[in-house]
Amino acid sequence: MPQVFIGVGSNVERDASIRTGVADLRTHYGELRLSSVYESEAVGFAGDAFYNLVVAFDTQESIGTVADVLAAIEDRNGRQRGSGKFTPRTLDLDLLLYGDEIISTEHFHVPRDEILRYAFVLWPLAEMVPDLIHPQVGESFVQLWEKFDKDGPALGPIPFSWQAPI
Repeated sequence: MPQVFIGVGSNVERDASIRTGVADLRTHYGELRLSSVYESEAVGFAGDAFYNLVVAFDTQESIGTVADVLAAIEDRNGRQRGSGKFTPRTLDLDLLLYGDEIISTEHFHVPRDEILRYAFVLWPLAEMVPDLIHPQVGESFVQLWEKFDKDGPALGPIPFSWQAPI
Protein backbone atom coordinates (compact mmCIF):
# COMPACT_ATOMS: atom_id res chain seq x y z
CA MET A 1 0.00 0.00 0.00
CA PRO A 2 1.65 3.27 -1.07
CA GLN A 3 2.48 5.96 1.43
CA VAL A 4 1.16 9.26 0.08
CA PHE A 5 2.44 12.72 0.99
CA ILE A 6 0.31 15.82 0.43
CA GLY A 7 1.45 19.43 0.67
CA VAL A 8 -1.24 21.53 2.37
CA GLY A 9 -1.28 25.32 2.15
CA SER A 10 -3.54 28.30 2.72
CA ASN A 11 -3.27 32.07 2.88
CA VAL A 12 -7.00 32.87 3.06
CA GLU A 13 -8.59 32.25 6.46
CA ARG A 14 -5.50 30.16 7.11
CA ASP A 15 -6.34 28.61 10.48
CA ALA A 16 -9.86 27.55 9.55
CA SER A 17 -8.88 26.43 6.04
CA ILE A 18 -6.01 24.25 7.28
CA ARG A 19 -8.15 22.72 10.06
CA THR A 20 -11.03 21.98 7.69
CA GLY A 21 -8.82 20.61 4.92
CA VAL A 22 -6.97 18.27 7.29
CA ALA A 23 -10.29 17.17 8.83
CA ASP A 24 -11.61 16.35 5.34
CA LEU A 25 -8.46 14.34 4.58
CA ARG A 26 -8.87 12.48 7.90
CA THR A 27 -12.53 11.74 7.13
CA HIS A 28 -11.58 10.22 3.79
CA TYR A 29 -8.24 8.55 4.59
CA GLY A 30 -8.39 7.82 8.32
CA GLU A 31 -5.20 8.10 10.31
CA LEU A 32 -2.92 10.90 9.13
CA ARG A 33 0.64 11.83 10.02
CA LEU A 34 1.24 15.58 10.15
CA SER A 35 4.35 17.72 10.01
CA SER A 36 4.59 20.92 11.99
CA VAL A 37 2.75 23.88 10.49
CA TYR A 38 5.08 26.43 8.89
CA GLU A 39 4.44 30.06 8.03
CA SER A 40 5.97 31.29 4.79
CA GLU A 41 5.89 34.43 2.74
CA ALA A 42 3.83 34.25 -0.44
CA VAL A 43 5.98 33.08 -3.36
CA GLY A 44 5.43 34.41 -6.88
CA PHE A 45 2.97 37.17 -5.91
CA ALA A 46 2.41 39.87 -3.30
CA GLY A 47 -0.04 38.47 -0.79
CA ASP A 48 -0.66 37.34 2.75
CA ALA A 49 1.67 34.75 4.23
CA PHE A 50 0.80 31.07 3.91
CA TYR A 51 0.48 28.30 6.43
CA ASN A 52 1.96 25.07 5.05
CA LEU A 53 2.39 21.52 6.26
CA VAL A 54 2.76 18.02 4.90
CA VAL A 55 0.23 15.27 5.56
CA ALA A 56 0.97 11.57 5.02
CA PHE A 57 -1.29 8.53 4.86
CA ASP A 58 -1.43 5.06 3.39
CA THR A 59 -4.06 4.20 0.79
CA GLN A 60 -5.01 1.56 -1.70
CA GLU A 61 -6.59 4.18 -3.96
CA SER A 62 -5.00 4.76 -7.35
CA ILE A 63 -3.02 7.94 -7.85
CA GLY A 64 -5.79 9.26 -10.12
CA THR A 65 -8.40 8.69 -7.43
CA VAL A 66 -6.22 10.42 -4.82
CA ALA A 67 -5.82 13.41 -7.16
CA ASP A 68 -9.60 13.55 -7.70
CA VAL A 69 -10.27 13.39 -3.93
CA LEU A 70 -7.80 16.24 -3.31
CA ALA A 71 -9.46 18.41 -5.97
CA ALA A 72 -12.91 17.71 -4.48
CA ILE A 73 -11.70 18.67 -0.99
CA GLU A 74 -10.17 21.88 -2.36
CA ASP A 75 -13.44 22.71 -4.13
CA ARG A 76 -15.53 22.08 -0.99
CA ASN A 77 -13.22 24.47 0.84
CA GLY A 78 -13.69 27.37 -1.58
CA ARG A 79 -10.73 26.87 -3.92
CA GLN A 80 -11.04 29.19 -6.93
CA ARG A 81 -9.48 27.73 -10.06
CA GLY A 82 -8.36 29.39 -13.26
CA SER A 83 -6.85 32.54 -11.79
CA GLY A 84 -3.23 31.47 -12.22
CA LYS A 85 -0.66 29.48 -10.28
CA PHE A 86 0.52 32.24 -7.95
CA THR A 87 -2.68 33.53 -6.30
CA PRO A 88 -4.27 33.60 -2.85
CA ARG A 89 -5.79 30.26 -1.83
CA THR A 90 -8.25 29.05 0.75
CA LEU A 91 -6.83 25.54 0.40
CA ASP A 92 -4.12 24.06 -1.78
CA LEU A 93 -3.58 20.28 -1.68
CA ASP A 94 -0.59 19.14 -3.73
CA LEU A 95 0.17 15.46 -4.31
CA LEU A 96 3.91 15.37 -3.53
CA LEU A 97 4.73 11.66 -3.40
CA TYR A 98 2.85 8.46 -4.13
CA GLY A 99 5.05 5.71 -2.73
CA ASP A 100 8.26 5.65 -4.72
CA GLU A 101 6.44 6.08 -8.02
CA ILE A 102 7.70 8.41 -10.74
CA ILE A 103 4.70 9.38 -12.85
CA SER A 104 4.10 12.22 -15.26
CA THR A 105 0.73 12.83 -16.91
CA GLU A 106 -1.07 15.94 -18.08
CA HIS A 107 -2.86 16.04 -14.68
CA PHE A 108 -0.06 15.35 -12.19
CA HIS A 109 3.66 14.81 -11.77
CA VAL A 110 5.09 12.82 -8.87
CA PRO A 111 7.39 13.34 -7.22
CA ARG A 112 6.24 16.94 -7.45
CA ASP A 113 9.09 19.24 -8.55
CA GLU A 114 8.21 21.80 -5.85
CA ILE A 115 9.83 19.44 -3.31
CA LEU A 116 13.26 20.49 -4.59
CA ARG A 117 12.36 24.15 -5.24
CA TYR A 118 10.51 25.39 -2.16
CA ALA A 119 11.56 25.31 1.47
CA PHE A 120 7.91 25.23 2.59
CA VAL A 121 7.64 21.77 0.99
CA LEU A 122 11.09 20.32 1.65
CA TRP A 123 11.49 21.35 5.30
CA PRO A 124 8.26 19.63 6.47
CA LEU A 125 9.25 16.48 4.54
CA ALA A 126 12.73 16.53 6.11
CA GLU A 127 11.08 16.89 9.52
CA MET A 128 8.55 14.06 8.97
CA VAL A 129 10.59 11.49 7.08
CA PRO A 130 14.25 12.54 7.25
CA ASP A 131 15.58 9.20 6.01
CA LEU A 132 13.07 8.65 3.21
CA ILE A 133 14.79 8.73 -0.19
CA HIS A 134 13.54 11.04 -2.94
CA PRO A 135 12.69 8.59 -5.75
CA GLN A 136 14.30 10.65 -8.51
CA VAL A 137 17.44 12.10 -6.95
CA GLY A 138 18.34 9.21 -4.63
CA GLU A 139 19.04 11.33 -1.56
CA SER A 140 17.18 11.50 1.73
CA PHE A 141 14.97 14.46 2.50
CA VAL A 142 17.23 15.49 5.37
CA GLN A 143 20.25 15.44 3.02
CA LEU A 144 18.34 17.55 0.52
CA TRP A 145 17.30 19.98 3.27
CA GLU A 146 20.88 20.29 4.55
CA LYS A 147 22.01 21.32 1.05
CA PHE A 148 19.03 23.57 0.36
CA ASP A 149 19.66 27.31 -0.10
CA LYS A 150 17.91 28.78 2.92
CA ASP A 151 18.35 32.43 1.88
CA GLY A 152 14.92 32.55 0.24
CA PRO A 153 11.61 33.80 1.62
CA ALA A 154 11.17 33.73 5.41
CA LEU A 155 9.90 30.40 6.72
CA GLY A 156 9.53 28.85 10.15
CA PRO A 157 7.45 26.46 12.21
CA ILE A 158 4.66 28.04 14.23
CA PRO A 159 2.47 26.91 17.10
CA PHE A 160 -0.83 25.84 15.62
CA SER A 161 -4.05 25.01 17.44
CA TRP A 162 -6.03 22.19 15.85
CA GLN A 163 -9.03 23.28 17.92
CA ALA A 164 -11.20 26.06 16.51
CA PRO A 165 -11.63 29.03 18.84
CA ILE A 166 -14.88 29.13 20.78
